[in-house]
Amino acid sequence: MHSGSVIAVSRDSAHRFSKPNQDSIRLLAGLGVEGDAHLGVTVQHLSRIAKDPTQPNLRQVHLIHAELFDDLRRAGYEVAPGDLGENVTTRGLDLLGLPVGTLLHLGPDAVVEVTGLRNPCLQIDRFRSGLLKQVAGRDESGAVVRKGGIMGVVLTGGELRPGDAVTVELPATPHRPLERV
Repeated sequence: MHSGSVIAVSRDSAHRFSKPNQDSIRLLAGLGVEGDAHLGVTVQHLSRIAKDPTQPNLRQVHLIHAELFDDLRRAGYEVAPGDLGENVTTRGLDLLGLPVGTLLHLGPDAVVEVTGLRNPCLQIDRFRSGLLKQVAGRDESGAVVRKGGIMGVVLTGGELRPGDAVTVELPATPHRPLERV
């Protein structure tokens, strides 16, 4: 099992791009982050609601690896935990390399099942001009590479705070690579 740590937790009750950091957040099984605008059994992202409000919410929790912020800083962008709208900022884990169905054990109790990649959108360029190209690009073969974090659903609830451990439990093989959700 791989392990890392939580360096920040964030939530916002309104649909804004960035989420303020908190001392702790509570994950609720089947719903997401208590008090967050994206809490719910069905889709809560405004663009998804417009398409089909009955879809299951596969984006209850948004996680980003702090190493992305290190890369962005080297590229001239100052981005802090919560700025890109994530609920949980981690360090020490290759979140983007995890397969679908991975279980993330967060803190003493919570378990989140990884559902897919966050699809970075134009709001990122509104936040910082040119940032979208840094978090979504193309590889040598022309395939889209999304670096804006991963999404998951809460299987087991619990309190989560900075400094908590994150342990990775991989699903049975064959592993399916993450796709946008």
